[in-house]
Amino acid sequence: MMKCPNCQSKDIGKIGINQYYCWSCFIELSLAKGLIHTHQVEEDGSLSSLDDLFEEEDRRYSV
Repeated sequence: MMKCPNCQSKDIGKIGINQYYCWSCFIELSLAKGLIHTHQVEEDGSLSSLDDLFEEEDRRYSV
């Protein structure tokens, strides 16, 4: 089960193909090549990357 690299919550909802949303800290997550990419949803609906806030090892996803 996936957990949020930001808040460690498992309260993750699927919103698209390889796209998820953390209901605890309200960030969008996407999976690509075994890494979780994190994004903040801005007021205009655009996404800002938060990947630089986390170490790559904290963003690894394995089934």
